[in-house]
Amino acid sequence: MNFRLTRRLAHALDSGTFDGLAGCDAADEADRLCALLTIYDLWLEPIERVAGRVRFQNHPAIAELKIRLEEPFIESLDESSAWTPTTPADVSVDLRRIARGTDDSIYDWVATSADWEQLVSFLAIEGGPDALFDDLVALCQVGIRGLAKVTLGANYWDEMGQGDPTQVHTVLHERLVEAVGLVAIPRDELPVPALQRSALNGLLATNRWLQPEMVGALGLLELQAGPRCRQVVRGLRRLGAPAGAFPFYEEHANVDPLHGKAWLDDAVRPLVDDHPDWAARIVRGARWRAAVNDRFFADVHRALGERSLYVA
Repeated sequence: MNFRLTRRLAHALDSGTFDGLAGCDAADEADRLCALLTIYDLWLEPIERVAGRVRFQNHPAIAELKIRLEEPFIESLDESSAWTPTTPADVSVDLRRIARGTDDSIYDWVATSADWEQLVSFLAIEGGPDALFDDLVALCQVGIRGLAKVTLGANYWDEMGQGDPTQVHTVLHERLVEAVGLVAIPRDELPVPALQRSALNGLLATNRWLQPEMVGALGLLELQAGPRCRQVVRGLRRLGAPAGAFPFYEEHANVDPLHGKAWLDDAVRPLVDDHPDWAARIVRGARWRAAVNDRFFADVHRALGERSLYVA
């Protein structure tokens, strides 16, 4: 693939010379998304991984490129989710309807039919109930007050293992990675649906004006994660996975249904009561998330069935 914009961006961040970015267009959608993800790394990656690049996070050339790449990305999200600006009668009802309307057949396949190689490949690309979810929740609650703030804070505290460093959800995921031998897939080898799914998180996390959409997208994730994780646990048990593979998905299977209910009742509802104009935008974010997930899971399911992608 031709990642000319992504390569030029990486060179600019490493050299501190940004003249080459002006007017540089992406070769294709994969290049655009990889460039966006490279920018989002400056906000979201552990600081030691971005090293000296992080000082250019708000460089005018980076800000210009970020906006230039995000505008068509947002347009594509609206088009793919068939979203039009309306005011929902009940945001919680709409979010539950969106959650029920997605295609989770890949999780049924994981539970009942996938072999070990396919299951491990799926876990490597799926990333659990989203990588960096703790950081996303932390950013989502900035500036929020009252019951909604407390609810998102309680969710974050669960992500932090309720104060036990050994039970932090990212630590549980690291144990899963070690137990089953998950291998990180280089970004430039991922297909467009996987890049879109990752880029959506970065879009929401680095744009404060999209906070309502972030509430909706993360709320949908919480609604869907519990049943999906139960199916993964079924698949792990069926295939005799090692003990270290279970705690991450078992924890999410147990707590995320509670998180989903609390997110709707004690975060979304009071936020909409205080900010009625957020209602349609919260639904917009949930639709974005559902659209990128449906495309992503359909692509992964096809590829794993054909053993044409993601399998070493």
